[in-house]
Amino acid sequence: MKKILQIILSLIIVASFTSCNKWLDVNVDPDNPTDKSATPVNRLPWIQHYYSYAHGTANMRTSTIAGLLTQTSATNANGLLAAWNPAQSSATTIYQNWFLGAGVNIKPMIDMAEANGSYHYMAAGYAIKAMGFLMMLDLYGEMPYTEAMGTKYNPAYDQGDVIYAGCMADIDKAIELFGKTQEPGSYSFAAGDSWNGGNVSKWIKLCYGLKARYLNIISKKSTYNPTAILAAIENGPKSNAENTSMKRYNVAGDALNFTVGDPYQTNPTWNSAGYGTGQRITRWYANLLNNSYTGGSGVVDPRMPKILPASMKNITLNAGGDIVSYQWLRDIGVDMMNSDIRQNGGPLNASYATANVNIKYTIADATARANFIAALTQTYTVSGNDVTVTYKKGSFYINSTNYKRAGDTVYVNLKSNSLSTLGRSATDMYYYPLTTANAVAGTGTFHARPDSDFDLMTYAEMCFIKAEVLLRQGQTGPAHTAYLAGIRASFDRMQTKLNEWKSAGTTNPDQMPMNQADIDAYMASAAVVQTAGALTMADIMKEKMIAMGFDFQNWNDMRRFNYSAGNVGAFGVVYKDYKRPYEFTASNKMVGTTPSDPTYWFRRFTHSTHESNYNNTELLASNPLAMKDAIWSDPVWWDKQ
Repeated sequence: MKKILQIILSLIIVASFTSCNKWLDVNVDPDNPTDKSATPVNRLPWIQHYYSYAHGTANMRTSTIAGLLTQTSATNANGLLAAWNPAQSSATTIYQNWFLGAGVNIKPMIDMAEANGSYHYMAAGYAIKAMGFLMMLDLYGEMPYTEAMGTKYNPAYDQGDVIYAGCMADIDKAIELFGKTQEPGSYSFAAGDSWNGGNVSKWIKLCYGLKARYLNIISKKSTYNPTAILAAIENGPKSNAENTSMKRYNVAGDALNFTVGDPYQTNPTWNSAGYGTGQRITRWYANLLNNSYTGGSGVVDPRMPKILPASMKNITLNAGGDIVSYQWLRDIGVDMMNSDIRQNGGPLNASYATANVNIKYTIADATARANFIAALTQTYTVSGNDVTVTYKKGSFYINSTNYKRAGDTVYVNLKSNSLSTLGRSATDMYYYPLTTANAVAGTGTFHARPDSDFDLMTYAEMCFIKAEVLLRQGQTGPAHTAYLAGIRASFDRMQTKLNEWKSAGTTNPDQMPMNQADIDAYMASAAVVQTAGALTMADIMKEKMIAMGFDFQNWNDMRRFNYSAGNVGAFGVVYKDYKRPYEFTASNKMVGTTPSDPTYWFRRFTHSTHESNYNNTELLASNPLAMKDAIWSDPVWWDKQ
């Protein structure tokens, strides 16, 4: 906490001298910024930015835990998350961007706003404070809250129920303040609001959406109140036009976040999931999109090619080496639950052959050698145990002599480029491994391109929460109606962004709108439950997961339903085919021995080094398992019966 107090002035200085976009380029005194002179107009966009960066990082890391994403490295911090063998370093970025970037600026903004009747800035402050601390509760459980961001260097921890109650009260306070008319001479809310452009109605709907989300998250508690949830939903977003979504940009000359070095204006989930070359989608998630899980219909979701990236294959070159034809190879997803791929050094990144490349594989096992040869489509020669394969100029290949890795080109990189990371234009965000060739190694993914919209609250989420609550009540007809509305809202929301990309001039087929006939056919297919009596919780949560993208709410939902244990209420297995990672060995961290034991599953983050280094006494007092290995499988407050 001491570091939080020390860094606040640095954040104000950065806000003054960094010209990021129209929301971040003004200050009262750009030459002499101080904590006193930074107005709510200046503070709010930075609060929004750093909250969003924490949220985006949480999206990637929890999607890795939840089995949607994985990494090529099995040893770095995010790679360890994919193996459910987490390290403390994974707990830092989210914490520091919330506290050091966003949280410390909220009270000063509220105080200055209150002084001149800028009620809407006050309201935004209370709303974002609730969002940030609820995220901290979701991820870390106990946390300094009541005494946080004050003058104490060793603030006491609050338990989850205290944090939850305080945040829900702050949401109600925000709703009250948004209902007030700003005083004459108050700060223009539109001038500082980078989320909703000063649209108070959308903020109120965001607040009610937050109420619905977090009233529903306590589904394991005796205080769970379906009536209150449905009432909040009625006041939340009722269409995609009422979503709260942060517009993001791919622009040249973007300044870099001084804490992590990422561009300021890009999508926060892209910053962690699509910036580098190490991220991959998993087979389990791909199977949801292809409906190829156990009991699935086999009908391919039209959203699939917008989410699963593709790379070029079967490239034909002219005499000058230019690409004249090609096909697309769609990612199949890394099977983290049933294969030992990472234990055998994979998946590796593909390279592009600018000339013919010969790779010699030594395969001592005769059966393995025969199977390898049978699968080859390239020219090859055999000499004893050695198989030499020629990868022709203009092809993608894996630059490794390990024959088990030769086929890793089927795992397509999630990387897409911004103008800050070798992107070629504002509309060309393809991942090109070589700047001197036009060979595309990745088309990117809908939720994590540099200029993907960053959704904070959507109508689709409200529909699926409503469907869940109604199904719990046995109201299968209305639940089915809400389920269908949620799927349509997901398609419509995606289609809106795809049309924006098309209008901007992209040539990436994965950024082009879906065919409406394909959407209609999907909605009428066996992939979508057609009768109310057949609807299950698994159906609702599968579609909600797809609609939410890589949002950390998916991990919240998985914990609420105990992953695939099938022991929550009468819902059976909600997440079909879900397993611990195949390479799991960290029984000291996930200590349960059977799926019915809550501690068999990944349940929370440990605390960051900022807390263990500077507030260790209070941290250790907060939980008997604090800073012990087993803390990772200890359910947070709302995750306990």
